[in-house]
Amino acid sequence: MWVIYFFAIVGTSVAQDKIQISGRVLDVQDQKPLGGVTIVQKGTVNGVSSQEDGRFQISVPSGTTLLFTYVGYDRKEVVVNSSNLTVQLSSSANVLEDVVVIGYGSVKRKDVTTAISSVSTKDLEKRPIVNVGQAIQGKAAGVAVIQPNGAPGGQMNIRVRGTTSFNGSNDPLYVVDGVPVDNIKFLSPNDVTDIQILKDASSAAIYGSRAANGVVLITTKTGKVGEGKITFGAQLTSNIVNNTVNVLNTAQYRDLQNEIGMVNLPAGLTDQTDWFKETYKTGVQQNYQLTISDGTEKLRYYLSGGFTDDKGTLKGSFFKRYNFKANIDNQVRKWLKVNANITYSDYNDNGITSGLGSNRGGVVTAVITTPTYAPIWDPTDPDRYYNNFYGINNITSPIENLARTKYNNNRENRILASGSALITFNPDLNFKSSFTLDRRNGLLTTFLDPLTTTWGRNQYGEASDIRNMNTVLTWDNVLTYNKRFGKHNIEAMGGSSWTDSKYTNSYINGSNYANGLIQTLNAANKISWNGTGSGASNWGIMSYFARAMYNYDGKYLLTANMRADGSSKLNPNDRWGYFPSLSAAWRLSSENFLKDVEWINDLKVRGGWGQTGNQSGLGDYSYLAFNGIERIEWFKVGQEHAVPNITQSNTLRATDLTWETTTQSNVGLDVAAFQNRITLTLDYYHKKTTNMLMEVSLPAGSAAANVIKRNEGKMTNKGVEIAVGSKNLIGAFTWGTDFNISFNKNRLDKLVLSQLYNDAMTNDNVHDYAVRNQPGRALGGFFGYISDGVNPETGQLMYRDLNGDQKISSSDRTYIGDPNPKFTYGMTNSFSWKNFDLSIFIQGTYGNDIFNASRMETEGMYDGRNQSTVVLDRWRVPGQITDVPKAGFDMKNSTYFVEDGSYLRLKNISFGYSIAPERLKRIGIQKIQPYLSASNLLTWTKYSGMDPEVNQYGNSGRVQGIDWGTYPQSRSFVVGVNVEF
Repeated sequence: MWVIYFFAIVGTSVAQDKIQISGRVLDVQDQKPLGGVTIVQKGTVNGVSSQEDGRFQISVPSGTTLLFTYVGYDRKEVVVNSSNLTVQLSSSANVLEDVVVIGYGSVKRKDVTTAISSVSTKDLEKRPIVNVGQAIQGKAAGVAVIQPNGAPGGQMNIRVRGTTSFNGSNDPLYVVDGVPVDNIKFLSPNDVTDIQILKDASSAAIYGSRAANGVVLITTKTGKVGEGKITFGAQLTSNIVNNTVNVLNTAQYRDLQNEIGMVNLPAGLTDQTDWFKETYKTGVQQNYQLTISDGTEKLRYYLSGGFTDDKGTLKGSFFKRYNFKANIDNQVRKWLKVNANITYSDYNDNGITSGLGSNRGGVVTAVITTPTYAPIWDPTDPDRYYNNFYGINNITSPIENLARTKYNNNRENRILASGSALITFNPDLNFKSSFTLDRRNGLLTTFLDPLTTTWGRNQYGEASDIRNMNTVLTWDNVLTYNKRFGKHNIEAMGGSSWTDSKYTNSYINGSNYANGLIQTLNAANKISWNGTGSGASNWGIMSYFARAMYNYDGKYLLTANMRADGSSKLNPNDRWGYFPSLSAAWRLSSENFLKDVEWINDLKVRGGWGQTGNQSGLGDYSYLAFNGIERIEWFKVGQEHAVPNITQSNTLRATDLTWETTTQSNVGLDVAAFQNRITLTLDYYHKKTTNMLMEVSLPAGSAAANVIKRNEGKMTNKGVEIAVGSKNLIGAFTWGTDFNISFNKNRLDKLVLSQLYNDAMTNDNVHDYAVRNQPGRALGGFFGYISDGVNPETGQLMYRDLNGDQKISSSDRTYIGDPNPKFTYGMTNSFSWKNFDLSIFIQGTYGNDIFNASRMETEGMYDGRNQSTVVLDRWRVPGQITDVPKAGFDMKNSTYFVEDGSYLRLKNISFGYSIAPERLKRIGIQKIQPYLSASNLLTWTKYSGMDPEVNQYGNSGRVQGIDWGTYPQSRSFVVGVNVEF
């Protein structure tokens, strides 16, 4: 009994020594509360976290010291001498302490030995972006991001340090929360918290055979300890087409046709339709996002749901996406942490036809080439679109072309579900095992009624149903050891990755509909014989990887990676590829000879070498002989029990296929100066791709095969990258600037079997390739004739006689333009004062050419299509001096259609204000932040087309910079609000 009494006295005595502290943590600059700040009694494990309103409570002995820490802020120590505390934290100016995500791990920025670019995500919520790729544009040195067209939900074209592959994909590998994925269309930008880009081989080689084009690491949001919050964001965007093209009115069109002599128009025709106003409209985009997150020391969760509805500027075009996300972390035991991360997305669009001539269903060119005398509907058949163009059969109005995709639905739902377990054996050694399911279900349905459109009547109505499912399973196991011995720090990592993919598809096409009332295929009277079937394929990769990192006193840093990949796509004898890398850094600022230079905070030189691979240009069974299946018409007499024939494919077998390999060297310099207010990163790189995977055309012969896939060819990219960040003003009013510029030079060095590759046949009247690739030149060069202007006597374009034989022939063709820019750049200026913030972002390219194939359609003057008002300046009489040739001139691929594509664009400007008065907090609202934003507001360019950024051939490496009626981008005006509860 006396023992109990003794401990009661001791306990009471100890309790009397402690006091209850109530306090609040604020940002010193704007006095906003900080939630999630860790408050610990110094020298103990007694600690708590501040709530969303910044408040906290903790019991500590009087006179003790409290330690306040928060990511992005300087740590602060406060001696307790009162029961009420208000603590103000300052934003950390030392970005070198930030943690950078790398392959299968993370490292402090100051200890990075490779070329990695970080992309800020702080302004994503204020920009009208649908694809995460838009967040990268202009933000990272060495990363060129182009939006090839302005269609709702359109994919981005991302190039890390130039074009690497000729036939394969040039997109980087996307890794979302540690899981490799093929695209990021499914991902909501509002769920992203961190983007890192691995640019050189020494950083990307840990992903081996899939990293030749760089790696984009994306980390999504998670719950935070003590930071329970509900946030809601709403955004409404108005999209307007930037430029219009003036067209000939009916009288001007009649004059032109009298000169061409192809159309004999009746008298009395007048202007009836402004096709631009009928086709384009103000697009409306809506974005809504709701998130709920919270966390304790043991359990953290993040839940979000969002909806995007983007109605494009072309009538009927749309993109819709529903997205849901759940991320849960649980510290089950001190030694075991589990995670479940699920992302689900459902999105669809209707695929407007653009990038083609109006005679092929192109909408953008048809706006210009459809005569203004034509009405929308046929007066004699009010349920049909007008198509009486007085003998000209290659004209369809843009409204009719839009109607051809009106009922199209390209829908996909995707689930990315992963679970992981992290076992900590001791503070130095842990093991992580994760398993991921990535399943995509696609459904493309089309329907065209048999009455309203010319093509629909020709087919008696048509429809299709195409379905596919792709399931990718990934199992990763990683063991990590980290140990510090005095000034020595060693980290070793090793692991394996198993990937298995299974794909199935089915397709059915039908035609001959009675009407447009029932759009499903059961109403089709005719099911396609050869357009119906199914297919399946699978592939797999087995990988082993390891990394070792050594750090001596923060001065000498060394990193080595090794990865081995075995792919089922390659011949078993050449299946395995080995991809090593090595990088090192020397922090000069830690040496004695620079220790007294106070204005230098950090100075580090680094260098690296490594190899990465690419197999994206190969099919699932590329090393095998291909055969086709020829169906026999079983419904004919005598063939009731027929079985199909097996036929040889047109692709010849290549048994020795191996990895396309890119070897890259990199040297860099990192500088932080003037109390970390200025940061500078310089990089020089040299990339050489060998064993390029090519699809080679074979000489005509008796064999059925005319193509072979093989390893041949070499290509080089080399360049310089510069990134500068500065805090120009700090204090109550802040101003920061981030600028980057990149120079890349591409060269196709060697080809073996075929020395010439011609591509991009555009205008039907010219019927010639506009692009030629051959060794010794950059990819995508425009090929054709040099135009020396208009002959004043004949009105014809004068083409230069390069070989001096006194005649113009195909041998006078040469390279007439280069779509590769000399450099790309981007700059962001950010301002803040009290609760106001302003961001201005500009982006552009310099030195690239554009082949404006649209002008061949709109200024070619070779048939009955309408033209732009540029042709009003055409040559008409001998002696006339003009830049526009006569009607019916001899049109060829020439410099006449090649234009300077350089541009500077005010990509985005955003202005916001945070409202957080105490009266709102009493009803549970922590902050209301309304904002205004504008994108593509101004563009400075010499390019005459609607948009200098477009590229009809999108993801192609060998064809770039061609504008052929491509869906233009829009000028966007945004109003939005973010609310935190």
